Amino acid sequence: MSDKRASMIKINLLRLLFLAFFVITTPSYSADEPVKQLQVFLKSSNSLTADFKQVLINEAGDPYQTSYGIFYLQRPGKFRWDYLKPFQQQIVSTSGKVWFYDTDLEQVTVKKLDESVGSTPALLLSGNISLDDNFTMQDQGVDGDMQWIKLLPKNQESSFKYILIGLNKGILGGMELSDNFGQLTRIYFSNVVLNPPIKASVFEFQAPKGADVFSD
Repeated sequence: MSDKRASMIKINLLRLLFLAFFVITTPSYSADEPVKQLQVFLKSSNSLTADFKQVLINEAGDPYQTSYGIFYLQRPGKFRWDYLKPFQQQIVSTSGKVWFYDTDLEQVTVKKLDESVGSTPALLLSGNISLDDNFTMQDQGVDGDMQWIKLLPKNQESSFKYILIGLNKGILGGMELSDNFGQLTRIYFSNVVLNPPIKASVFEFQAPKGADVFSD
């Protein structure tokens, strides 16, 4: 597997960590109806499972990678992204750490959450501040089947330009994250199940025998 592929995977990890942290953060809002719908969804989602489709888009606006898999989430601070195709990867978070496993590379990277997510996601994860303090939220109206809400960072040094959150009948349907490198990450969720029982083993990770393990 090429170094370019490995570098791209690590960049994607940062984006996915941010998106997962957003889902598990429960802010307080006093804004318009779409934002209130988002608040209700977040407060009612102690656990969640969903299929996902992730599309990476380059600076020219062209999609260059599409992936499919399953997403698991459980408060507080547990989530798992299982990539099933076109290649297999796992991102598992629990107990303040994140394990990233690439099957083809036979490589495991272990990070602390505060080292993995950057300044803005770390602030969101801390729970000491609300999204209201760090983002300007704007109703983007309806596109397709989803009501979209745009979050613009108030911190000029943020590594993210904006985040879009899509709700389909009050349920998480999609997300879009734009970074300062001109790339977009779009994720579409389907078969969303709220508050299902999830076995504790889903969020446990043990490096496969023979895999190289790197810990930061």
